[in-house]
Amino acid sequence: MFPAQLPSARRITLVLFATILTGCGTEERSVRGERAPVKVVAEPVRINIQQTRVEAVGTSRALQSVTLYPPSAGEIVAINFKPGKHVDEGDVLVELDQRKEKLAVELAEHRLSESDRLFERYRKSAETGATLPTTLDTARTELETARIELRQAKIALEDRNIVAPFGGHIGMTDFDAGDRVQTTTPITTLDNRDAVLITFELPERLIDVVSKGQEVSIQTWELNTKVFSGEIIEVDSRIDPELRTFVTRAKVENENDRLRPGQSFRVTLNVAGEPYPIMPEIAVQWGADGAFVWKIVDGNAERIRVSVVQRRQGKVMVDGPLVENDVIIVEGVQRLRPGLPVSTNTAVAGEGTIPTGVEPG
Repeated sequence: MFPAQLPSARRITLVLFATILTGCGTEERSVRGERAPVKVVAEPVRINIQQTRVEAVGTSRALQSVTLYPPSAGEIVAINFKPGKHVDEGDVLVELDQRKEKLAVELAEHRLSESDRLFERYRKSAETGATLPTTLDTARTELETARIELRQAKIALEDRNIVAPFGGHIGMTDFDAGDRVQTTTPITTLDNRDAVLITFELPERLIDVVSKGQEVSIQTWELNTKVFSGEIIEVDSRIDPELRTFVTRAKVENENDRLRPGQSFRVTLNVAGEPYPIMPEIAVQWGADGAFVWKIVDGNAERIRVSVVQRRQGKVMVDGPLVENDVIIVEGVQRLRPGLPVSTNTAVAGEGTIPTGVEPG
């Protein structure tokens, strides 16, 4: 049965029902047209310096390290140290036969005494005119020569001992009393281990960002070992043309004498880079064209394309058209569209809440 054939009462009812439906749709479109603000959580952008973690293999040497040689050739008569023990500066470590040198000192002392006595006699005689000035000059020259000869004899006697040039730990030796040695014979080693110097190589791209005083961490290759802190004290002025690296040296205090010269270490340092915006990781979204964030501009959501530079402990550093204190949305991003009004009154950042300046809708 068609509507035209319906009784008049039923036709009126259908017309009223259609009118009500039409009115409801109009009201719904009106509400949608007003675009009610979406509740979100936002926070201001912060700018941080990019940190690059660099690791290298380093080799240690003592703060002071020498191989000891005898100053003169001769026969060893005494070895006064035990390997691995600490010695003080000036300690006599090895003694060579000194008999001839002691006699030379005695002879030089006698000659000096005789020259001094003769010079004094000539000087007193010269005051009365009994001695010619040339004779006095010759006596003075002989006196000075005797003094020099005595100093030379004493130096030769000192060279019969090998003395510690600084305090440190003495190494091993292969010699015993009675062995004969030459000036080219290495006797033992001496290391000052109060601190160690760690030498390592870095890629040439870091030459402009690594400098003296920068902090480094070192650790042996065993798991769960102690981490030691030090600082860079030297940066080489040249780059190896084949390896494309440069040599760097760090100083590390040797607490409790736990580090040894010649050890291999893992060296870690953080290199400062460029400043970039940093934000919570959940603020970065991904779409078909890459990463983006939602920025609040005049109370509306604006989609900003970014590229991720670095991630660190729940934060992400990005590169994009953002500046300090730009307000970005960190929660409620699922319902956002470009230009959609948003409502928030605080931004969660760090330890508290920070007003964003965006009034609630």
